[in-house]
Amino acid sequence: MQASRTWVPPKGTLGRILEQTRRRIASLEGTRQGRNADAWPPRQPLGSALRRSSVAVIAELKRRSPSKGSLNDALDARRTAEFERGGAAAISVLTEPEFFGGSLDDLRTVREAVKLPVIKKDFHVHESQLQEARDAGASAVLLIARALSPEELPRLMGAARGLGLETLVEVRSEPELERALDAGAEIIGVNSRDLETLEVDERVPERLIPLVPPHVVAVWESGVQGAADVYRAAVAGADAVLVGSALSKAKDPAQLVRELINVPRKPRAG
Repeated sequence: MQASRTWVPPKGTLGRILEQTRRRIASLEGTRQGRNADAWPPRQPLGSALRRSSVAVIAELKRRSPSKGSLNDALDARRTAEFERGGAAAISVLTEPEFFGGSLDDLRTVREAVKLPVIKKDFHVHESQLQEARDAGASAVLLIARALSPEELPRLMGAARGLGLETLVEVRSEPELERALDAGAEIIGVNSRDLETLEVDERVPERLIPLVPPHVVAVWESGVQGAADVYRAAVAGADAVLVGSALSKAKDPAQLVRELINVPRKPRAG
Protein backbone atom coordinates (compact mmCIF):
# COMPACT_ATOMS: atom_id res chain seq x y z
CA MET A 1 0.00 0.00 0.00
CA GLN A 2 1.09 3.54 -0.73
CA ALA A 3 -0.57 6.21 1.39
CA SER A 4 -1.78 9.17 -0.62
CA ARG A 5 -0.44 12.49 0.62
CA THR A 6 -3.36 14.28 -1.03
CA TRP A 7 -6.13 14.86 1.48
CA VAL A 8 -9.41 16.58 0.64
CA PRO A 9 -11.58 17.77 3.55
CA PRO A 10 -14.72 15.65 4.00
CA LYS A 11 -17.99 16.61 2.38
CA GLY A 12 -21.55 15.36 2.84
CA THR A 13 -22.81 14.39 6.27
CA LEU A 14 -19.35 14.05 7.78
CA GLY A 15 -18.40 17.51 6.54
CA ARG A 16 -21.50 19.03 8.17
CA ILE A 17 -20.84 17.26 11.47
CA LEU A 18 -17.24 18.44 11.53
CA GLU A 19 -18.29 22.02 10.78
CA GLN A 20 -20.76 21.92 13.67
CA THR A 21 -18.14 20.32 15.93
CA ARG A 22 -15.61 23.07 15.28
CA ARG A 23 -18.22 25.75 15.99
CA ARG A 24 -19.10 24.05 19.26
CA ILE A 25 -15.44 23.82 20.30
CA ALA A 26 -14.94 27.51 19.57
CA SER A 27 -18.02 28.49 21.58
CA LEU A 28 -16.92 26.42 24.58
CA GLU A 29 -13.29 27.54 24.62
CA GLY A 30 -12.23 28.34 28.17
CA THR A 31 -15.36 26.85 29.78
CA ARG A 32 -14.26 23.22 30.15
CA GLN A 33 -15.47 21.64 33.36
CA GLY A 34 -15.17 18.12 34.65
CA ARG A 35 -13.97 15.78 37.28
CA ASN A 36 -10.22 15.54 37.77
CA ALA A 37 -9.06 12.49 35.80
CA ASP A 38 -6.86 11.40 38.71
CA ALA A 39 -10.05 10.70 40.68
CA TRP A 40 -11.09 7.92 38.28
CA PRO A 41 -9.73 4.47 39.25
CA PRO A 42 -7.76 2.77 36.45
CA ARG A 43 -9.44 0.28 34.13
CA GLN A 44 -8.27 -2.66 32.06
CA PRO A 45 -6.72 -1.31 28.83
CA LEU A 46 -9.08 -1.40 25.88
CA GLY A 47 -6.63 -3.27 23.67
CA SER A 48 -6.27 -6.19 26.06
CA ALA A 49 -10.02 -6.23 26.79
CA LEU A 50 -10.67 -6.85 23.08
CA ARG A 51 -8.28 -9.81 22.88
CA ARG A 52 -10.48 -12.83 23.52
CA SER A 53 -10.83 -16.33 22.13
CA SER A 54 -14.21 -15.19 20.77
CA VAL A 55 -15.02 -12.03 18.85
CA ALA A 56 -15.36 -9.30 21.49
CA VAL A 57 -18.38 -7.00 21.55
CA ILE A 58 -18.06 -3.24 22.01
CA ALA A 59 -21.55 -2.19 23.06
CA GLU A 60 -22.52 1.36 22.18
CA LEU A 61 -24.81 3.91 23.80
CA LYS A 62 -26.49 5.53 20.80
CA ARG A 63 -29.77 7.46 20.87
CA ARG A 64 -29.97 8.54 17.25
CA SER A 65 -27.92 8.83 14.07
CA PRO A 66 -27.96 10.83 10.82
CA SER A 67 -28.66 7.65 8.83
CA LYS A 68 -31.56 6.25 10.90
CA GLY A 69 -32.89 9.22 12.84
CA SER A 70 -34.18 8.48 16.32
CA LEU A 71 -33.29 5.05 17.65
CA ASN A 72 -34.24 5.54 21.29
CA ASP A 73 -34.17 9.17 22.43
CA ALA A 74 -35.17 8.13 25.95
CA LEU A 75 -32.24 5.74 26.33
CA ASP A 76 -30.77 6.04 29.84
CA ALA A 77 -26.98 5.95 29.99
CA ARG A 78 -27.22 3.73 33.07
CA ARG A 79 -28.69 1.02 30.85
CA THR A 80 -25.16 0.24 29.74
CA ALA A 81 -24.87 -1.83 32.92
CA GLU A 82 -27.06 -4.34 31.07
CA PHE A 83 -24.49 -4.44 28.27
CA GLU A 84 -21.86 -5.36 30.84
CA ARG A 85 -24.05 -8.09 32.36
CA GLY A 86 -24.50 -9.55 28.90
CA GLY A 87 -20.74 -9.95 28.47
CA ALA A 88 -19.63 -6.89 26.49
CA ALA A 89 -15.88 -6.28 26.50
CA ALA A 90 -16.10 -2.48 26.38
CA ILE A 91 -18.62 0.36 26.14
CA SER A 92 -18.67 3.05 23.46
CA VAL A 93 -20.46 6.29 24.30
CA LEU A 94 -21.51 8.70 21.57
CA THR A 95 -21.04 12.15 23.07
CA GLU A 96 -21.81 14.25 19.95
CA PRO A 97 -24.97 16.24 20.84
CA GLU A 98 -26.41 17.64 17.60
CA PHE A 99 -26.56 14.58 15.36
CA PHE A 100 -26.40 11.72 17.89
CA GLY A 101 -28.04 13.11 21.03
CA GLY A 102 -25.08 12.38 23.30
CA SER A 103 -23.21 14.32 25.96
CA LEU A 104 -20.23 14.26 28.27
CA ASP A 105 -22.68 13.63 31.11
CA ASP A 106 -23.52 10.34 29.39
CA LEU A 107 -19.84 9.44 29.45
CA ARG A 108 -19.50 10.21 33.16
CA THR A 109 -22.68 8.25 33.95
CA VAL A 110 -21.47 5.23 32.00
CA ARG A 111 -18.03 5.40 33.64
CA GLU A 112 -19.72 5.15 37.05
CA ALA A 113 -22.20 2.46 35.94
CA VAL A 114 -19.76 -0.12 34.52
CA LYS A 115 -16.33 -1.56 35.24
CA LEU A 116 -15.37 -1.96 31.57
CA PRO A 117 -13.12 0.24 29.41
CA VAL A 118 -15.14 3.18 28.08
CA ILE A 119 -14.58 4.77 24.65
CA LYS A 120 -15.54 8.40 23.97
CA LYS A 121 -16.94 8.21 20.46
CA ASP A 122 -17.12 11.63 18.89
CA PHE A 123 -15.70 13.66 16.01
CA HIS A 124 -12.41 14.61 17.63
CA VAL A 125 -10.55 17.38 15.85
CA HIS A 126 -8.97 19.30 18.74
CA GLU A 127 -6.82 18.47 21.78
CA SER A 128 -9.38 20.06 24.12
CA GLN A 129 -11.81 17.25 23.28
CA LEU A 130 -9.22 14.70 24.36
CA GLN A 131 -8.75 16.47 27.68
CA GLU A 132 -12.54 16.40 28.12
CA ALA A 133 -12.49 12.67 27.48
CA ARG A 134 -9.84 12.08 30.11
CA ASP A 135 -11.58 14.29 32.67
CA ALA A 136 -14.88 12.47 32.09
CA GLY A 137 -13.29 9.06 32.69
CA ALA A 138 -12.77 7.71 29.18
CA SER A 139 -10.28 4.92 28.61
CA ALA A 140 -10.00 5.61 24.88
CA VAL A 141 -11.17 7.95 22.14
CA LEU A 142 -12.26 7.47 18.54
CA LEU A 143 -10.20 9.19 15.86
CA ILE A 144 -11.63 9.10 12.33
CA ALA A 145 -8.88 9.10 9.72
CA ARG A 146 -11.17 10.58 7.05
CA ALA A 147 -11.92 13.53 9.34
CA LEU A 148 -8.27 14.35 10.00
CA SER A 149 -5.50 15.49 7.69
CA PRO A 150 -2.27 13.47 7.41
CA GLU A 151 -0.72 15.90 9.90
CA GLU A 152 -3.64 16.01 12.34
CA LEU A 153 -4.04 12.27 12.82
CA PRO A 154 -0.58 11.52 14.28
CA ARG A 155 -0.70 14.76 16.28
CA LEU A 156 -3.97 13.85 17.98
CA MET A 157 -2.82 10.26 18.50
CA GLY A 158 0.27 11.57 20.26
CA ALA A 159 -1.81 13.98 22.35
CA ALA A 160 -4.10 11.14 23.38
CA ARG A 161 -1.16 8.98 24.41
CA GLY A 162 0.21 11.87 26.43
CA LEU A 163 -3.07 11.96 28.36
CA GLY A 164 -3.05 8.22 28.97
CA LEU A 165 -5.82 7.54 26.44
CA GLU A 166 -5.87 4.70 23.95
CA THR A 167 -7.12 5.43 20.44
CA LEU A 168 -9.52 3.54 18.21
CA VAL A 169 -8.59 4.78 14.74
CA GLU A 170 -11.34 4.41 12.16
CA VAL A 171 -10.50 3.83 8.48
CA ARG A 172 -12.31 3.01 5.24
CA SER A 173 -9.55 2.73 2.64
CA GLU A 174 -6.08 1.32 2.15
CA PRO A 175 -4.39 4.76 2.28
CA GLU A 176 -6.21 5.58 5.53
CA LEU A 177 -5.17 2.23 6.99
CA GLU A 178 -1.56 2.90 6.06
CA ARG A 179 -1.71 6.36 7.62
CA ALA A 180 -3.09 4.89 10.84
CA LEU A 181 -0.45 2.17 11.00
CA ASP A 182 2.35 4.62 10.20
CA ALA A 183 1.17 6.73 13.13
CA GLY A 184 1.38 3.74 15.46
CA ALA A 185 -2.28 2.76 15.79
CA GLU A 186 -2.78 -0.28 18.00
CA ILE A 187 -6.56 -0.55 17.56
CA ILE A 188 -8.05 -0.13 14.07
CA GLY A 189 -11.76 0.13 13.37
CA VAL A 190 -13.06 -0.44 9.84
CA ASN A 191 -16.44 1.17 9.30
CA SER A 192 -18.75 -0.41 6.75
CA ARG A 193 -20.67 2.89 6.67
CA ASP A 194 -19.38 5.81 4.62
CA LEU A 195 -19.89 8.81 6.91
CA GLU A 196 -20.08 11.20 3.96
CA THR A 197 -22.83 9.39 2.02
CA LEU A 198 -24.15 7.21 4.90
CA GLU A 199 -24.13 4.21 2.56
CA VAL A 200 -23.13 0.82 3.98
CA ASP A 201 -20.78 -1.51 2.11
CA GLU A 202 -19.78 -4.59 4.08
CA ARG A 203 -17.17 -5.41 1.46
CA VAL A 204 -15.04 -2.58 2.91
CA PRO A 205 -14.27 -4.30 6.25
CA GLU A 206 -14.05 -7.63 4.46
CA ARG A 207 -11.31 -6.16 2.27
CA LEU A 208 -9.42 -4.13 4.87
CA ILE A 209 -9.52 -6.19 8.06
CA PRO A 210 -7.32 -8.96 6.58
CA LEU A 211 -4.70 -6.23 5.92
CA VAL A 212 -4.49 -5.24 9.59
CA PRO A 213 -1.32 -6.77 11.12
CA PRO A 214 -2.01 -9.49 13.72
CA HIS A 215 -0.48 -7.47 16.57
CA VAL A 216 -3.05 -4.69 15.95
CA VAL A 217 -6.63 -5.13 17.17
CA ALA A 218 -9.13 -5.02 14.30
CA VAL A 219 -12.73 -3.92 14.92
CA TRP A 220 -15.66 -4.31 12.50
CA GLU A 221 -17.91 -1.24 12.83
CA SER A 222 -21.54 -0.75 11.73
CA GLY A 223 -24.17 -3.12 10.44
CA VAL A 224 -24.02 -5.76 13.20
CA GLN A 225 -27.56 -6.85 14.04
CA GLY A 226 -27.16 -10.48 15.05
CA ALA A 227 -24.86 -13.48 15.39
CA ALA A 228 -24.72 -14.01 11.61
CA ASP A 229 -23.07 -10.61 11.24
CA VAL A 230 -20.52 -11.47 13.93
CA TYR A 231 -19.68 -14.69 12.07
CA ARG A 232 -19.11 -12.65 8.92
CA ALA A 233 -16.78 -10.36 10.85
CA ALA A 234 -14.96 -13.38 12.29
CA VAL A 235 -14.38 -14.82 8.82
CA ALA A 236 -12.75 -11.52 7.83
CA GLY A 237 -10.45 -11.78 10.86
CA ALA A 238 -12.06 -9.21 13.17
CA ASP A 239 -11.05 -9.29 16.83
CA ALA A 240 -14.14 -7.32 17.85
CA VAL A 241 -17.38 -5.83 16.57
CA LEU A 242 -18.96 -2.52 17.55
CA VAL A 243 -22.74 -2.75 18.01
CA GLY A 244 -24.87 0.36 18.42
CA SER A 245 -28.26 0.60 16.72
CA ALA A 246 -29.34 -2.96 17.45
CA LEU A 247 -28.68 -2.52 21.17
CA SER A 248 -30.41 0.86 21.27
CA LYS A 249 -33.62 -0.74 19.99
CA ALA A 250 -33.34 -4.05 21.87
CA LYS A 251 -35.95 -4.83 24.53
CA ASP A 252 -33.40 -7.03 26.31
CA PRO A 253 -29.92 -5.69 25.48
CA ALA A 254 -28.17 -8.07 27.89
CA GLN A 255 -29.64 -11.04 26.05
CA LEU A 256 -28.67 -9.62 22.66
CA VAL A 257 -25.07 -9.22 23.81
CA ARG A 258 -25.09 -12.83 25.05
CA GLU A 259 -26.18 -13.93 21.58
CA LEU A 260 -23.25 -12.09 19.99
CA ILE A 261 -20.29 -13.01 22.21
CA ASN A 262 -19.85 -16.71 21.45
CA VAL A 263 -18.45 -16.52 17.92
CA PRO A 264 -14.88 -17.93 17.83
CA ARG A 265 -12.22 -15.48 16.70
CA LYS A 266 -10.08 -16.45 13.71
CA PRO A 267 -6.54 -15.02 13.92
CA ARG A 268 -5.32 -13.14 10.87
CA ALA A 269 -2.29 -14.32 8.98
CA GLY A 270 0.99 -12.49 9.66
